[in-house]
Amino acid sequence: MEIVGRPCQTPIREYRLITAFHRNVLQIALILFSVLIGQAGSLRATAPRIWDEFSGEKALAHVQRLVDFGPRPAGSKSLEESREYIENELRRFGWRVTRQGFSDDTPRGKIQFVNLVAQFPDHGKAASRSFLLCSHYDTKIFDTIRFVGANDGGSSTGLLLELARVIGQHPDLARKIELVFFDGEEACEQFSATDGLYGSRHFARQLQREGAKQFRGGLLFDMVGDRSLGITLPNDSPADMARDIFAAAEALKLRNYFTYLGRELIDDHAPLNAIGISTLDIIDFDFPWWHTADDTMDKISAQSLQTVGSVALYYLSEFALK
Repeated sequence: MEIVGRPCQTPIREYRLITAFHRNVLQIALILFSVLIGQAGSLRATAPRIWDEFSGEKALAHVQRLVDFGPRPAGSKSLEESREYIENELRRFGWRVTRQGFSDDTPRGKIQFVNLVAQFPDHGKAASRSFLLCSHYDTKIFDTIRFVGANDGGSSTGLLLELARVIGQHPDLARKIELVFFDGEEACEQFSATDGLYGSRHFARQLQREGAKQFRGGLLFDMVGDRSLGITLPNDSPADMARDIFAAAEALKLRNYFTYLGRELIDDHAPLNAIGISTLDIIDFDFPWWHTADDTMDKISAQSLQTVGSVALYYLSEFALK
């Protein structure tokens, strides 16, 4: 084969310049690639973890809305207003809400109660609901004082609504969870086998009847907003769950807010434990204003709600549902 035309002979100096140019381009490309990889790694490292997404301020705002409705005993108009608010917020966060209505005899006559049960739509995927998150949203009825229950009834409900918002942004996690807002936790007179825990007792009976519906465990939140927070797990708490909650708190450097109460406690976790669903009561029972007119917004804080919400989300994502 013959090449027509003048043979191409690159002078040595020009060749060296071209080689140096290519070398510089390659070095710059490698540097840019390293920078981009480093930035991507940094973005991954600083990506928000689910427990960082919880907002104590948003939870507190929900509590304020509930308190603004006034006293909210079972069967009252103000509780119905609270119920509608909870339903609207849950739907806004993407949850499907069902009313579980029933009536029961009480020392004050027959009362209509309504539990709210929320599930995240599966959109054709297999839902494997295996964990309960619960709160009561009613307040105790008093004839002599105006009891708005900012902490007792309000704080746990505000916290659960904020948990619903955060969890709803993680569908794979949300489909494993059922949210329950119990009505009638408060006794009309004195706690007994027939007075108090109306909503949770009814919910537990329904689960027993359905049989196939099984949950591996649950968390109940109650009185979690005290400015001087000290979560006091009842001493009959499921040992493995208590251990994991303490470990979650330790991981977030919040362990000093969690301890044991030293005795058993009557609360909405009891009917669930009785039917075999291991349920932990997350409660701060050292609250001087319990069942008094002074259980008001100034006694609770966004920071306390932030602490409990963050630990709960760490526990769910790293222990309970991992």
